[in-house]
Amino acid sequence: MKTGTITASTRLCAVIGNPVGHSLSPVLHNAAFDALDLDYVYVAFRVEDLKSALAGMRALENFRGMSVTIPHKIEAMNLVDEIGEVDRAIGSINTIINDNGRLIGLGTDGPGALKALTDAGVEITGRNVLMLGAGGAARAVAFTLARHTGLEKLVLMDIDAAVLQGLTTDLQARTTAPAAGELLTDAALAQSMAHADIIINCTPVGMHPREVASLVPPALFRPGQTVFDIVYNPLETRLLAEARAAGLRVVSGVEMFINQAVLQFQRFTGVDAPVDVMRRVVMEKLRG
Repeated sequence: MKTGTITASTRLCAVIGNPVGHSLSPVLHNAAFDALDLDYVYVAFRVEDLKSALAGMRALENFRGMSVTIPHKIEAMNLVDEIGEVDRAIGSINTIINDNGRLIGLGTDGPGALKALTDAGVEITGRNVLMLGAGGAARAVAFTLARHTGLEKLVLMDIDAAVLQGLTTDLQARTTAPAAGELLTDAALAQSMAHADIIINCTPVGMHPREVASLVPPALFRPGQTVFDIVYNPLETRLLAEARAAGLRVVSGVEMFINQAVLQFQRFTGVDAPVDVMRRVVMEKLRG
């Protein structure tokens, strides 16, 4: 289906979050639907009342799939009917499939992030990883790295003590990775940066429209580090720009975004995603 020819049989997919106006998911998925001539359409909804939104999804026969973003990735766990063992252990989801009124939750953020790192040639085994943020996306990335790589150490930092403790405790209980949590302060950040091989920003700091923000002062960078920012809009955040200027290897969040969207598309439709099309439209949009 070419976007614009919507009928009673058209299947609906959407991204939900708050805020959600910055999302490029509609552009990406609609281009993919068009490329394969699929009778789907994808829209964005700003959602505050998640419970009601999912009840609406359950009630609408044509509402096939949701992408779930900030701040709903953790709460959504309690509102779906089925979650795989791995995703339940992670404690957050970013995808919901409506299977004839039964809502199935799963996560694609973690695999998407891991592929972004490996495609960039980043060696993770035996490395010290510093992760900024402990929310839904951070949970997915942290558990994926902890389960599938031989990390030397994983240090988590956040300003929310309860959220930080929750993720740290879960990682220690459900993986063999040596994980530690520290409140994000200037002193703690400086100490952890001195030992980190890979720095991953899993917070929305630096995201459009607040592109001028970064959690890491450039003075803390040291040679040989890799910096990965899961924020994809803008294409190069201040954190990545300053890391690149310091001569570090950088990994853009757009890679994780495309990878996780490819997995979502395949669950929404049951067919292989046109990856080249999805990458092209996202890059065109981000480059303006």
